[in-house]
Amino acid sequence: MRIATESESASTQERLQSARRAAAEVGRLSARQKNAILAAMAAEIKCHRDEILAANAVDLAANDLSSSSRDRLLLSLPRIAAMEEAIAAVAALPDPVGEVLAEWTRPNGLRISKVRVPLGVVGIIYESRPNVTVDAVALCLKSGNAVVLRGGREAASTNEVIVRILQATPGMPEGAIQLLDSRSRESAKELMRARCLVDVLVPRGGAALINRVVEEATVPVIETGAGNCHVYVDKTADFEMADRIVINAKTQRPSVCNAAEKLLIHQDISREYVPRIVAKLLACGVEILGDEPTRTLAVGQGIGVAEEADWYTEYLDLHMAVAVVPSLDAAITHINHYSTRHSDAIVASDEARARRFLNQVDSAAVYWNASTRFTDGGEFGLGAEMGISNQKLHCRGPFGLPELTSTKYQVFGTGQVRS
Repeated sequence: MRIATESESASTQERLQSARRAAAEVGRLSARQKNAILAAMAAEIKCHRDEILAANAVDLAANDLSSSSRDRLLLSLPRIAAMEEAIAAVAALPDPVGEVLAEWTRPNGLRISKVRVPLGVVGIIYESRPNVTVDAVALCLKSGNAVVLRGGREAASTNEVIVRILQATPGMPEGAIQLLDSRSRESAKELMRARCLVDVLVPRGGAALINRVVEEATVPVIETGAGNCHVYVDKTADFEMADRIVINAKTQRPSVCNAAEKLLIHQDISREYVPRIVAKLLACGVEILGDEPTRTLAVGQGIGVAEEADWYTEYLDLHMAVAVVPSLDAAITHINHYSTRHSDAIVASDEARARRFLNQVDSAAVYWNASTRFTDGGEFGLGAEMGISNQKLHCRGPFGLPELTSTKYQVFGTGQVRS
């Protein structure tokens, strides 16, 4: 059964204007008020768990989904509990609004402060994952912003129920949370072109969605990135450690953007390590494609041929392409050429080689002896995240509260005029 939201009778423009009006009220909330609302939000989500799960079941039944898409959409009691924990984690973080980043006095006596201020209205266009709805609302509230949500149609019922619950949270300013109709492509177009009503737009999903928003939006965009992530096993790697990292990065949750899609192995250890890790990945249900050296070393293990297009592909499933590289420099070159500059890892015991990798791989998050699955706002101690940016302006990597603010200068004088 479809459940209407409080703003469903309004047009997209009316909802955007309502968010614009609400932004000023949200921006005036104190840290104590915002934290009280966040605590109430977590309690409301907990009280309505069954309702959320019922709506999610409707979405799951209504869509013919791949296994990876189904995993992104699926909610469970542990995943709803994780939403509640994310809200609590955001509440526990320092309030960024009003933070003085720098302060100085000029020779003429002017005192200048650079302070954090809310962006105003934050829009987000996203796919599948209903937890994004909760994360976005919590982060935008704590950073003093109103939020306009445009989720994917496959999660329409789930998002509608979650937003209705959050809109009714005690203390939530009216209009501060707006949900656009996900069943209409026009709503996304209007959001992308809502200059003067929306201050920044965040696309979160697959490459096709992100590219469309970047190309079509007139609202400023913080580009989140698809995750063609790599693990490179160096000649100095500990094999047991490498096994754990590779298998975790690929299989722990393959449908998300920080899962590893490519495995590079130094040729000096390839004769021993390729058959070993291929067998372990196959045992985990991973379908493997390989370059010629990989297929030669793992002959008889059913490895397919990795075509040129595979090295660019974000699979978001139990697929992985494997290549043997002649050197550390070759691994770095390969990653910088094919990756989406999201998250890439080296497994190595030699610090100098690891630091060369960390310094020269041009990605938002670069790991030494750890899984790429840690590229996440919660895992980084940010409480939650609006997305993972692989662009270089404004923010890069998982971004949360500080990146949802701008700055302004407050200038204090005693009657100074410029001569």
